[in-house]
Amino acid sequence: MACPFFLPVRRLDPGAWVHAPRLPLGDPYWGECLADPAAPREPPEAHQRELCNRGYARFRCAHFPEATDSDAVRFSILRDAGGCIELVYIVEKDHAPVEYGQLIYRVEEDRLEGSQISELLAGQARAFLDRAP
Repeated sequence: MACPFFLPVRRLDPGAWVHAPRLPLGDPYWGECLADPAAPREPPEAHQRELCNRGYARFRCAHFPEATDSDAVRFSILRDAGGCIELVYIVEKDHAPVEYGQLIYRVEEDRLEGSQISELLAGQARAFLDRAP
């Protein structure tokens, strides 16, 4: 599960880990913290590896908003057929779902569809879909 305020930008070299953990987006990503949308920031690489890519950074990250209803986001593919990939996202707080929804990625159009899809959710979904096989 990635941090709900993490916008993945590019893959990170997985070499910093002796044994790479299973990550919610498949691969480790470098990205931006949008916890304060008016002041996006790029946390240090170690911070991104341990907190941004893994989620559940409440009380461990100085930039994590206290008054938020989410701790992490997870994705799962429901169906991959006919140039259309259906996936589900689940937003969690305290390891319990607080929001969920379905997204559809139309491969040939390179288009992601879903109701009320935010820039953050779309960025994480694209990173999840783009993960190495």
